[in-house]
Amino acid sequence: MINIPKGTKDVLPSDSYKWQFVEGVCRDMAKRFQLKEIRTPVFEHTELFARGVGDTTDIVTKEMYTFLDKGERSITLKPEGTAGAVRSFIENGMANGALPCKMYYITPAFRYERPQAGRLREFHQFGVEIFGAKGAETDAETIVFADSLLKKLGLKVQLYINSIGCPECRAAYNRALKAYFEPKLDGLCYDCKARYEKNPLRLLDCKEENCKKINADAPSILDYLCPDCKEHFEQLKGYLALAGVDFQVDSRIVRGLDYYTRTVFEFVSSSIGAQGTVCAGGRYDGLIESLGGSSVPAVGFAAGIERLLMVMENAGATMPEEDKPTVYLLGMDENCRKKAFELTMQLRLAGISAETDHMSRSVKAQFKYADKIGAKYVAVIGGSELEKGEARVKEMATGQTESVSFENVVAYFLGK
Repeated sequence: MINIPKGTKDVLPSDSYKWQFVEGVCRDMAKRFQLKEIRTPVFEHTELFARGVGDTTDIVTKEMYTFLDKGERSITLKPEGTAGAVRSFIENGMANGALPCKMYYITPAFRYERPQAGRLREFHQFGVEIFGAKGAETDAETIVFADSLLKKLGLKVQLYINSIGCPECRAAYNRALKAYFEPKLDGLCYDCKARYEKNPLRLLDCKEENCKKINADAPSILDYLCPDCKEHFEQLKGYLALAGVDFQVDSRIVRGLDYYTRTVFEFVSSSIGAQGTVCAGGRYDGLIESLGGSSVPAVGFAAGIERLLMVMENAGATMPEEDKPTVYLLGMDENCRKKAFELTMQLRLAGISAETDHMSRSVKAQFKYADKIGAKYVAVIGGSELEKGEARVKEMATGQTESVSFENVVAYFLGK
């Protein structure tokens, strides 16, 4: 037997309706906020992620699925959705269209990391990207979108926000970080020693316990913001207050991707252990230009669908019931089954969920099967019913029955 690869998971027919529900809520929320869907390839040139995500991130240095194709080109399965969306924005000249350009995606993504609760090697993201608007109100709208989505899914989470400044003010902060960490280098992990040289800000994102202890007294980025970044952050807080969104400022949030500037945020749940972030994002004003486009500001977020489902389950969030057929058409013999088949097709074409026997089951077995799949009604067709041109319809919950002519079966169930 060939087993599923480690770090991947089947979505079984008995669970897929839960995914469809979450995806449906995401699409409905996107429609409310006037975002259009974008679909990008599942693989891109490796350079896109090296330049876009950042060559000092764990994603690029440790986690990407990269291979040479038959033309000896380096190809990578997408580890996140933003870089591909930005590449498409540039390549298709969307900066020349109406701005802001607001889009969303639902996509598989791939990272080679140790599987754990809510974290798989193949996972799925719902993401939002807004290109072309630089004001704090756009950051706030993006956060309100995420907050509204999570509330619609019945989740209770805490929003944390921070500003990591622009390249100008962050340069001074990086110098302060290096000065703080220099005498503590021996206590840092191997990765953080490399980050110290390449990107000191990433030191604050380390998950190693010893590094987290050392990080606790590091300088705060909020003390190094330039006047423009400070004003942008104050405006963001004001807009969130106007929208009625509760938040806490956490100056340790830096996010794991190099492209962020100014606003960063995380929605955190306590119901899935240490990896509690269910939705995160921020502003990335320099990314489009760094990938060869014009200077276009941008902001966005992503949420892992597997994590959303896990948090919903742990929190006891209300899920819709699995779709069940309105009616099961039961034929007692071969001729009756043919009539049941004919009526089943008519009902389906009329928009009614219907099922019939495909296994030549006995009458008793068909009733058991109808009950197992949750059919609300069973329409019985036997020899006498076939002769009279009618079906005997039984409501499964009450046991009540009535006769309905074959000609009126569709109209009857349209009224249910």
